[in-house]
Amino acid sequence: MFHAMEYSSPKRKRLAKWKRSDWDFDEQAKKYQNTTDFQNRYLTNKDTWEEDSGLSEWSPPTSGRSSPWPTSSASATLVVALDCEMVGTGPAGSCSELARCSILDYHGNVLYDRYVQPCHPVTDYRTRWSGIWPHHLLNATTYVQARNEILTILKGKVVVGHSISNDFRALRIPHPHHMVRDIGATHLLRRLAGFPLHRRVSLKTLAGKLLNRHIQVGQMGHCSVEDALAALDLYKLVEGEWEWELQSPLMVDKRPDTFQLISRVFIVLGLLYLFCCCLYVSPVQRRR
Repeated sequence: MFHAMEYSSPKRKRLAKWKRSDWDFDEQAKKYQNTTDFQNRYLTNKDTWEEDSGLSEWSPPTSGRSSPWPTSSASATLVVALDCEMVGTGPAGSCSELARCSILDYHGNVLYDRYVQPCHPVTDYRTRWSGIWPHHLLNATTYVQARNEILTILKGKVVVGHSISNDFRALRIPHPHHMVRDIGATHLLRRLAGFPLHRRVSLKTLAGKLLNRHIQVGQMGHCSVEDALAALDLYKLVEGEWEWELQSPLMVDKRPDTFQLISRVFIVLGLLYLFCCCLYVSPVQRRR
């Protein structure tokens, strides 16, 4: 009976469902590796593995969106977009290590796109999300060399990305906080898309809502070039307002979300209640 209750819990059911879905995807991936399409696309083009962009058919090759705010040529040269793909190492792939890094300039041109050899043996390629297959890492750049190259490119740059702290953690790069633009953390894009300001939204959802662009689709997993390009175009939508806010640290958003309004109403009602209680208690104490 204990085992029946244990496996019937909602958490156990979710874990079992995820394991089944991962197993099904692995089986589909193995079948796909034996197809003619896979062999023509990868095994006959070994020389292009390292520079394979992996862009989906819905994504433009370069940034097709310009900023609605006036941007000087000097500031455009300071902005780059970064995205990394990670694989799992260690027991059950529990540790994330860098496997691919892509950097774009302000106009969407690829400055850097390399597959990177992890420091430890890969135990989970996470192909469903990373888009990394075993053959991608056969002639990959070493981690030390890739990190030095990336450091050179990012030095003195404003780096745009989504949940970019994960990328910096994989790169082991301490980039200055005031030079980072995390589009997943700003309230400007959530407000523009009509989402609650306290809710964190995925890159795929933001790109679909604000750019009308479908990314991270298909069986090939994510593409770091595609994700970096989407993050760059989303940044351009609110670039001027965002930079102005950073230059005005004392500015407060004049349009708070519903949660903030409700919280303030309850605070005011609580203060009024305490004030009324004090007025009621004072006359009673005087009579005594």
